[in-house]
Amino acid sequence: MAKKVSKKASTKSPKKRAKAGTRTAKKSAKKVGTKSAKKSVGAPSKRTPTKPTKPPATPISAAAAEASGTTPAAVKEMRALEAARRATQQQVEKDRQDRIAEYRSSLASKHKKRPPGVMALTAKGEPRATVAMAGMRTLWFNTGSLCNIACSNCYIESSPSNDRLAYLGADEVRGYLDEVGREGWPVEEIGFTGGEPFLNRELPDMLADALSRGYRVLVLTNAMKPMQRYLDRVLALEPHAAALTFRVSLDHYDREAHEEVRGAGTWEPAMAGLRWLAANSFSLAVAGRLLWPEREEELRTGFAGLFAAEKIPVDAFDPSRLILFPEMDLQADVPEITTRCWQILGVDPATMMCASSRMIIKRKGAAAPAVVPCTLLPYDPAFEFGRRLADAMRPVKLNHAFCAQFCVLGGASCSAS
Repeated sequence: MAKKVSKKASTKSPKKRAKAGTRTAKKSAKKVGTKSAKKSVGAPSKRTPTKPTKPPATPISAAAAEASGTTPAAVKEMRALEAARRATQQQVEKDRQDRIAEYRSSLASKHKKRPPGVMALTAKGEPRATVAMAGMRTLWFNTGSLCNIACSNCYIESSPSNDRLAYLGADEVRGYLDEVGREGWPVEEIGFTGGEPFLNRELPDMLADALSRGYRVLVLTNAMKPMQRYLDRVLALEPHAAALTFRVSLDHYDREAHEEVRGAGTWEPAMAGLRWLAANSFSLAVAGRLLWPEREEELRTGFAGLFAAEKIPVDAFDPSRLILFPEMDLQADVPEITTRCWQILGVDPATMMCASSRMIIKRKGAAAPAVVPCTLLPYDPAFEFGRRLADAMRPVKLNHAFCAQFCVLGGASCSAS
């Protein structure tokens, strides 16, 4: 039998953010220390999946209070509080949607202004930095750009309506895995991203195929309802649990902050999925964001407290297990990366994501998938290499704002290795 998922949910008030959350987190962190709480994966066993935990009971309503004989004055006060709470939630959601619309509008404007093609020189006439393929270790598949939610400032603009990247089929994934095998490239890891990968019904088959070939597999997911529809099929992958990692998106350790980015009602479903994966001993990582005013150490301490309280086996102080990604903004004025930057910054180009990875996408209406340098550049046709991986080993010119923000200056990578 699968381990039962704890129904204990955080009762922390969403108003207690930042300082209060950090103080509580620090106390919990001292108890658990910084050592990893990873569980070892035992021998394969037959299990039946447990169901994700349900959200905590909601506070008694004014109507229920009135029916139970509460005084009219108290009921009136409760009704006023409920009305204020609804108004606040509606305003927060409206503000969030306005920010999303404003960002996407500015993004579209920015794209229109960009000159076509990848330029070899910067605006100042200096040689633009390039990154050569040092050896492909990670192959990414974008399973489709559709997502069950619409996060503010999503770099790929995923949403329930963005289908600019079509669903990949399991047979198409198989073809690229076959090409890797034929060519003998040193690929160690296969990554699946989206959108939300579990909206693609063929994802479980893709995971099984990659795992059966001996690769490590990384799945980027929000762990919400799309994943929870496939608990039986995910559990069937347990014999490969040591090679399969789920990286769950949790933007902040506080419910209110998380939902500020992802929308009202997104916290509990994500936590339920995270608890289920932990209870069934899958390898876990969590992806947060450096969007908040807290320092990185404070964020890690806050996450450590959350993981300890929820019994999530993730070491918040291990950068490979809690990945805090830098923010990306195409409107920001970022420096262009020239060939001199490597020496000035003390950065080795071989450490860039595009030195060791490629990603497969399929554009809406396209007859076949195509290869792009990395997970960050799925839409710009100037970065498309063609259909075959063999044709995608050319150097990449760092002509995009994300190259500077995320990789060169941000020092980040989507890959686990």
